[in-house]
Amino acid sequence: MENPTREDVKEFYSEAADKPQEDLCCPTSYPQQNIDHIPQEVLDRFYGCGSPIINAEIQIGENILDLGSGAGIDCFIASKLVGNTGTVIGVDMTDNMLHVANESKILVSDNLGYSNVEFRKGYLEDIPVTNKSIDLVTSNCVINLSQDKTKVFSDIWRILKNKGRLVISDIVSETETTEDIRKNKQLWGQCLAGALTETGFLTSLEKTGFYGIEVLKKDFWKNIENINFYSITVRAFKYQKSSKCDFQGHRAVYNGPFKVIIDDEGHVFSRNQVVEICTDTLEKLKSSPYLGSFTILQPNGDKTELPCCTTENNSNGSCC
Repeated sequence: MENPTREDVKEFYSEAADKPQEDLCCPTSYPQQNIDHIPQEVLDRFYGCGSPIINAEIQIGENILDLGSGAGIDCFIASKLVGNTGTVIGVDMTDNMLHVANESKILVSDNLGYSNVEFRKGYLEDIPVTNKSIDLVTSNCVINLSQDKTKVFSDIWRILKNKGRLVISDIVSETETTEDIRKNKQLWGQCLAGALTETGFLTSLEKTGFYGIEVLKKDFWKNIENINFYSITVRAFKYQKSSKCDFQGHRAVYNGPFKVIIDDEGHVFSRNQVVEICTDTLEKLKSSPYLGSFTILQPNGDKTELPCCTTENNSNGSCC
């Protein structure tokens, strides 16, 4: 028996669009104020495994993309959070899900008093969005459905703006899954058979180039054939390195609370110790998620404190 294909997944979720599937429904619940503008038809088809939209610290005016948007619940929550100056794009490959989402979009727009959501048909590996146009990419339990997760992560990188971020909820396994699990169409559709290990998931983000990777939440999901599966929500940032990194005399002091830390590029920062940094590292330390953890010493000896989240420095909504 071959591993389930994209068409198998599409058929599985077409049926789940036509009739809500209790086995797929997520035990996660959203605060009422985030969903009171959303039709029940959409809420009944919430098949995620976490709350990436709620954990993303969305700001007014951001451009957001939700992958595997399904009936549209996360897009509609984001629509309210970004306001009428922001935009939300949902991408899904299933016609039946897109139909439910587009039908519901009319009522959501009426309830909010504005329309800022668009749904597009497409695939995770080839996202129908232009390069460097998105502030935040979210997905809720869909990356495990892809046969080529490396391509998914690289395409997310492509569409994110520099210093943009992803917040993804997905199912991961504690150890590698067995061949019997991987070939089970039902378990694939339930987001289990195609799951990466937790280490593999985080490593894939690192290899793509993402930095500041953080597991925001982790919960036990299920045990199948003595393999533990977990729901995790992960945040990571894109930083486009410059072609030339200069040393101009800037230095950084790690403020704590840990005795020593190592960043994604191997720089070692001991607490309260001065470390010379290049211009690339300087820009990273001035941005989320490192903002507030370092004091920057200028070439002339002046000290620049980098405070944690304020209205002025929290433009991308995710510092600290």
